[in-house]
Amino acid sequence: MAVGFALVALFVLFCLGAPVAFALFASSLVYFLVGADQPMVMLIQRLAGGLESISLLAIPFFIMAGVFMNHSGITDRLLKLAELLTRRLHGGLAQANVLLSTFMGGLSGSNIADAAMNAKLLVPSMNAAGYPKAFSSAVTASSSLITSTIPPGIALIVYGYVNNVSIGRLFLAGVVPGVLMAIAMMVLVSMQCRRRGYQPPRRERVTRHEWISVTRAGIIALLLPVVVIGGIRVGIFTPTEAGAMAVLYALIVGLFVYREMGLGSVALATRESLMASVNVLFIIAVASGFARVLTWEQIPQQIALLLSSGVNSAIAFLLIANALLLILGMFLEGNAILIVLSPLLAPVAAQFGIDPVHFGIVFILNASIGTITPPLGTVMFTTCSITGVSIPDFIRAVMPYWLLLVGLLLVVTFVPAISLALPNWVF
Repeated sequence: MAVGFALVALFVLFCLGAPVAFALFASSLVYFLVGADQPMVMLIQRLAGGLESISLLAIPFFIMAGVFMNHSGITDRLLKLAELLTRRLHGGLAQANVLLSTFMGGLSGSNIADAAMNAKLLVPSMNAAGYPKAFSSAVTASSSLITSTIPPGIALIVYGYVNNVSIGRLFLAGVVPGVLMAIAMMVLVSMQCRRRGYQPPRRERVTRHEWISVTRAGIIALLLPVVVIGGIRVGIFTPTEAGAMAVLYALIVGLFVYREMGLGSVALATRESLMASVNVLFIIAVASGFARVLTWEQIPQQIALLLSSGVNSAIAFLLIANALLLILGMFLEGNAILIVLSPLLAPVAAQFGIDPVHFGIVFILNASIGTITPPLGTVMFTTCSITGVSIPDFIRAVMPYWLLLVGLLLVVTFVPAISLALPNWVF
């Protein structure tokens, strides 16, 4: 009965539009108030215990590294590099939008952060170049999903922590799917821009000096993912220590290479990083508490038993899991889905012989696609609130990209080598 009241409270709060973190906390509190067998102090212990992990230190470190990159001018240099590489393509600015998200995947680590940054940075320029605002918003929101799989994405760290999966392997497993997403989106952008006449290719010749200066500045930023993954693979540092090294790298570049950061900007970036980290870690804490409530009531075991008895093949399980996650992604924030649902589904996937790293990438792709799906997609609302596009206009513009992403999800789901070839080769 107690868990029933808790689930009803959770559903009602979602319908009322309460923030996901507060809805999870309130429903967990209802569970104890209604008459759970556990003492109330267990809730507080579980909230605190949800953050007692060295692996989770990587999250604020990588968030801070991404914020420092923005304040140091690296984002602007990456944008210039992306524009230089796409200037001869149809829809150069839209293509640069996708390419910048791919570059920033290893730096921002969060699709919401990437969508917010590009919505402020690129959408005004795209509108001035003649792109409709809805189209610009759709490209920005869709391309931000690449960030989830390009290392060191925050979702990869959270999934590895919750399900005891190698974070280093998850980092490498996300590279090929992320690159495939970028290539597919650039092809779709090119087709739409060619058909609608948006921003024809630029034919003027680029000087050798411009190529060298822009490329050199961009490569300095792009070295960060190489340093992170290479250091983890060689064994120089752990994923958590890699986050600290990323912060140090960003500071050195901002203070001594580009010289665009001072003590004031360092303090401002630190405060911004703190607020962003608190938001993510608070969701992790309350979602851990809610997940423990479900565990006490043996709901994960019942779901696993139901799925294992009602489904007789790995393909059927993957189809059901994809459908379930896509639907829930319309209503729940990505990190909440990862913490609450991945411990329920990952053991069942293991029973069917599905590689845990492969299932992790499939899970993260599902949760990411949900963020641009109505009615409550977090990236959808973030982008529209910044660009001022109405939700109906955004949905019409984003639908081709949503269908493309779902198609890529099915390919990654049923061709495990796409996500497993690189980590298996390296490790």
